[in-house]
Amino acid sequence: MELPPTAAWRHLDARVGFEVLFLRQDGDGYHLEGHSTAVEDGEAWSNSYSVSLDQSWTTRSGHVMGRSALGAREVRLEADGIGGWRVDGFIAPQLAGCLDVDLEASACTNALPVRRLGLEVGERADAPAAYVRAVGLGVERVEQSYARLENDAERARYDYESPEFGFRAVLMYDEHGLVLDYPGIAVRVA
Repeated sequence: MELPPTAAWRHLDARVGFEVLFLRQDGDGYHLEGHSTAVEDGEAWSNSYSVSLDQSWTTRSGHVMGRSALGAREVRLEADGIGGWRVDGFIAPQLAGCLDVDLEASACTNALPVRRLGLEVGERADAPAAYVRAVGLGVERVEQSYARLENDAERARYDYESPEFGFRAVLMYDEHGLVLDYPGIAVRVA
């Protein structure tokens, strides 16, 4: 199924803001380019990102540029597709085994493990990720899991859990595998 050329989310509860995503598919995989701006805990920030994925939706590279009261920052991630990572050119052993990038500033990156895993109803999988913070662009490992639930009408549902953040919610996805509703975080508006 062909991806839509754009998508957009309004940030909810955790922050006030907006994210716009531009998607494209080519012979080598997929490219996501987006922008998020928000105010969180009284602090304004803005991030732009570019993520390259292979045909299986495994992250191969990411580039994030951000601006906040801390100043302008950027981080580059390179992945070998089998769990090895470099951050700004340096080997990142703490990310070993991660196949996805997860941007704190983005609702769209929750599509990566869902598309890559292709879970059937009733299946659960761990999907640790290279997590990039919205402010300061620090990169760390985040443990998370997805369990495929029964659909709600034509919308796919996943029980998402990130224990280290004490977060668990049912995320709803469209037919393209893009998040529609991320409770407490974002809702799709386009």
